[in-house]
Amino acid sequence: MDNNNPLGRLDHWNLTWEWQHDEFIYSMRGAYTRTRNLAQCIYGPVGKYYQDFDFSTVSSCDKHPIISDLPPEKKDDPKIGKLPYCCKNGTLLPPIMDEERARAIFQMQVYKLPPNLNRTAFEPPLKWKIKGILNSQYLCGPPVRIEPTNFPDPNGLQSTFTAYATWSVACNITRPKAKQTRCCVSFSAYYNDSAIPCNTCACGCQDNTGCRETGDPMLLPPDALLVPFENRTRKAIAWARLKHRRVPYPRPCPDNCPVSINWHVNSDYASGWTARITLFNWEQIPFQDWFAAIQMGRAYPGYENVYSFNGTKLPRLNKTIFFQGLEGLNYLVGETNGSRPWDPRIPGKQQSVISFTKKQTPGINIPRGDGFPKKVIFNGEECALPRHIPMKGAGHRSHQVSLFTVCVAVAVVLGVMGEHGSYGLLDRW
Repeated sequence: MDNNNPLGRLDHWNLTWEWQHDEFIYSMRGAYTRTRNLAQCIYGPVGKYYQDFDFSTVSSCDKHPIISDLPPEKKDDPKIGKLPYCCKNGTLLPPIMDEERARAIFQMQVYKLPPNLNRTAFEPPLKWKIKGILNSQYLCGPPVRIEPTNFPDPNGLQSTFTAYATWSVACNITRPKAKQTRCCVSFSAYYNDSAIPCNTCACGCQDNTGCRETGDPMLLPPDALLVPFENRTRKAIAWARLKHRRVPYPRPCPDNCPVSINWHVNSDYASGWTARITLFNWEQIPFQDWFAAIQMGRAYPGYENVYSFNGTKLPRLNKTIFFQGLEGLNYLVGETNGSRPWDPRIPGKQQSVISFTKKQTPGINIPRGDGFPKKVIFNGEECALPRHIPMKGAGHRSHQVSLFTVCVAVAVVLGVMGEHGSYGLLDRW
């Protein structure tokens, strides 16, 4: 398996397909099957044909086997390991991060049934599917016969081993539907004292009751972005009353996203400007070797530096800036309990300041939208962007707000005043 998408990845991948002629997997190297229901072999067509066969060591009799990668400690196991590119615990990174970890290999020994026992009679399985944890959704096409693949000689000699036959299955990322993504973005800026949280039900609202699933979320004081949604209600109501805004009832539902990103415009001066990006992990599952890709539109040529991450400009990918953790600091931990039983849970977070120059971007207008990204991707998943951006003025304070650790908010595109203009927002184009 090769990951050819520069912004795609899989974590803890699971691969499955449908056998066409009652085949079964006898043994595997480099991966394993999630279930071993041997009854499907013993009491089915396989058991009738292989009557004296010992099925106790069979890897899988499932018509739809689920294949997973081995953990790293099995890499040198003489029975199930010892394959190149195997045993990375199901991680397929983009080639830009690590070309070796963008490939996975496993090997199977498969048994067939009549009338396909002839060695030239072979049909690949169909209905391929692959998915990861908190990754993009992939749609796989049918197998396509291609030129036989070449491999290094299995005996370790400096010669080439050619496969008997090779099929290729292409799986492409599908664009997430509305309210079906798994990450979202919030916006804030030094010139406006209200933060714009993630969209209502940005990642779905299946389990929410008694709240409003449509409409804009309530504006927040910036420090409210640091606590879970269930701990924001009092802050949101108090903030609305302080700003003389209507408190909706029922109140908006949460975003329900396991990962959120805050984009904060930190400063704006004659020769440049800065932003602060913060990633929040609201799940208990940590993210190792995380990455975020930000499309910056007009501001892209002015990108200078990021100070707590690694940053790379990708001009061929719609003016994208690629961020990843520094070596040894590329682990976005999961959510943990507060120091006291009544304290809010604490999300895992990482943050960095990003600097831009205006020398390459004459006429850029940060408050009018040029300081916010057009698209944000986290670990291959496109994040839901707010429908508005903070607006300068509109009766709010215009000095810098202290946001200790803000979520990595994804940017909005330049727009015009909408029906919520009195809130200090701009509608997105």
